[in-house]
Amino acid sequence: MRNIEIRGLIQNNLKNINLDIPKQKIILFTGVSGSGKSSIVFDTIATESQRQMNETYPAYIKGKLPQYSKPDVQSIKNLSPSIIVDQSSFGQNIRSTVGTITDLYTDLRVLFSRIGKPKVGTASYFSFNDPKGMCPECSGLGIVTTINIDELIDFNKSLNEGCIRDSSFAPNSWYWKQYAESNLFDLDKPISKYNKQELNLLLYGSKEKDGMLEDSKVTGIVNKSKQSFLNRDVSNMSKTTKKKVKRFTTQTPCASCCGKRLNQDTLKCKIQGYSIADMCELELTELLKVIQSIKDDSVSSLLNALKSSIARMIEVGLSYLQLNRATSTLSGGEAQRLKLVRYMGSSLSDMLYIFDEPSTGMHSYDIEKINKLITRLKREGNTVIVVEHDKEIIQIADEVIDIGMYAGKSGGEIVFQGSYHELLNAETVTSKSLKDKIPIKEKTRIPKTFYSIKHATMNNLKDVSVGIPVEVLSVITGVAGSGKSTLISKVFAEKYKKEIVIVNQKPIVATNRSTPATFLGVFDYIRDVFAEENNVDKGYFSFNSKGACEHCKGKGVVVTELVHMSPVVTTCEYCNGNRYNDYALSLKYKNQSIIDVLSMNIDEAINFFIDTKISNKLKQIEKVGLSYMTLGQPLSTLSGGEIQRIKLAQALNKKGKIFILDEPTTGLHSSDVTKLMRLFNSLVDKKNTVIIIEHNLDVMKQADYIIDIGPKAGKNGGEIVFTGTPKEMTDNGNSLTANSLRNSIKY
Repeated sequence: MRNIEIRGLIQNNLKNINLDIPKQKIILFTGVSGSGKSSIVFDTIATESQRQMNETYPAYIKGKLPQYSKPDVQSIKNLSPSIIVDQSSFGQNIRSTVGTITDLYTDLRVLFSRIGKPKVGTASYFSFNDPKGMCPECSGLGIVTTINIDELIDFNKSLNEGCIRDSSFAPNSWYWKQYAESNLFDLDKPISKYNKQELNLLLYGSKEKDGMLEDSKVTGIVNKSKQSFLNRDVSNMSKTTKKKVKRFTTQTPCASCCGKRLNQDTLKCKIQGYSIADMCELELTELLKVIQSIKDDSVSSLLNALKSSIARMIEVGLSYLQLNRATSTLSGGEAQRLKLVRYMGSSLSDMLYIFDEPSTGMHSYDIEKINKLITRLKREGNTVIVVEHDKEIIQIADEVIDIGMYAGKSGGEIVFQGSYHELLNAETVTSKSLKDKIPIKEKTRIPKTFYSIKHATMNNLKDVSVGIPVEVLSVITGVAGSGKSTLISKVFAEKYKKEIVIVNQKPIVATNRSTPATFLGVFDYIRDVFAEENNVDKGYFSFNSKGACEHCKGKGVVVTELVHMSPVVTTCEYCNGNRYNDYALSLKYKNQSIIDVLSMNIDEAINFFIDTKISNKLKQIEKVGLSYMTLGQPLSTLSGGEIQRIKLAQALNKKGKIFILDEPTTGLHSSDVTKLMRLFNSLVDKKNTVIIIEHNLDVMKQADYIIDIGPKAGKNGGEIVFTGTPKEMTDNGNSLTANSLRNSIKY
């Protein structure tokens, strides 16, 4: 079997790499964040494989496929067709569920149309996205959004005092005058003193709630707010309007379908006593039992397909999911495993499977399942390339390729290639971190007081009451689906929302024009410095304004559309891809142009700028371990872990006594975990409370306090199985997490 041969690779920070990758093996790429792993695996191998595959299709088809630029490499040989299993989310479509994204719901719809009683119709009658099946009241959403009148109106104030909390209706504003000048309302009377007819007139524009005013001079506040918030495309709303929607609207289960999304005729159709909505509310383990109990030879092939698909989802550690779970609520790790399920039943071989940190979001207890799947793919004649930091996954590799030595300009080289055992004897950052043993924290902070949660029952939580210590570093752990995020990110965060800063894994909406400098707001200060130095408009230092290259309009590339062919993307020959025009580049600060500054990494920029506003903001990025990143690097090129740490850097200056961090070690090399823990401890030393939702055992060892939720996932979780210090957990804990923590000390 020939190797994948890569020659002369200089993509991003890579330094003219030559690499041979054996096929039909498990190849593990590791190295510190920003070392160049993704540049090799995703920007080069995956991109070139996809690009060459797309080139085999007719021009009409190619025009509808994603466009890939050729990597910056001299040659690549012996590539196989690739399948990329990454952590990108499924989007925020509220109609997308686990059932629809896996096609299990499609199979269920066919099953019910064939053998469901009483018979309703074809499969489309069981779709909540089809008018034939959807509930007419909620249009198949299962929820109804209404105006929260108590939040919108301060009943203790009058119109003159600003009783309407929406800033668009502030006293003397245009909207406010429509009501004030209508002569229909007493402007000085508190709304609580209005009689029923006066209140209905203000809220609904009529003296009866559902009636009509013969000579209506105003649209009721509620009706006006519906026009502003409910009858508009959310994607086109401004940030301000989105905040208002969140504040002034409330969502409740649809009264007509009770949140089941389907109309009553469809819900009456049942199999084994279950409607299709009932089946979608079952955890996968329970759903599998129901499907296995159905005995009907006329649909045997359909039943077998359902059983196989559900079993595969259980096999990858998603047994706790339900088919009606919205995909927008899934973590990156859950999304990745759902994608994996699509390929597990494939009979294709000699494929190239590429995984992006498959351990993400997985408890140590579940990682063995992923290892078995990766090994199975290799056994079936495929090449598996994995980018990973987790020791348990690195150990199963046939070959490890370590990139480094460090990040950014100090990385981009192959520092080791060989077996896992050979790596342990090498002298690299990765080998050192794999050999290092983080000790259990013996001297922990002693909590004086606790934030309390009483009788929490949201989702799978079983009447949970627990205290979370104030001004200490707590880790919330437990297997995926046990209830960690529900307890902390929902129940706890809602109760203490005024004191909380949350750094979660939701993606940043980033274009190729967004950079670390723009995201943190430091680019405005940099442009001010350049403008003052050169006595010109600051717009000359923006590639979105006067400074943009006239030819490419600040994009750095030129796209040439060709009839019946894929567009051709070329680097702009006028600005050489740097986006700025010649005049903008001629303007200097300390003998450096704006593009010179954007090419600096964070460390270099801190040393370059004396301005405290700039250096202080840049130090926030340095603190979260991203000093190798350049100021002008597009955010769209960052990994999930880097994105989260950028968000953490932004949050460091936010006001809040409680920091909640959702798996902050995602995408982080083990050598960097200690640095991040120093940052979290510094936050606690400043009298903050830090709560980390995490599976990483090294983070648990360094906590002051651990709250373990379980014992398992879904209906078998939702309970507090341990609270106490890491030492107490290893000594006395009786849970899956305690077992994993004890094992990590032994080996």
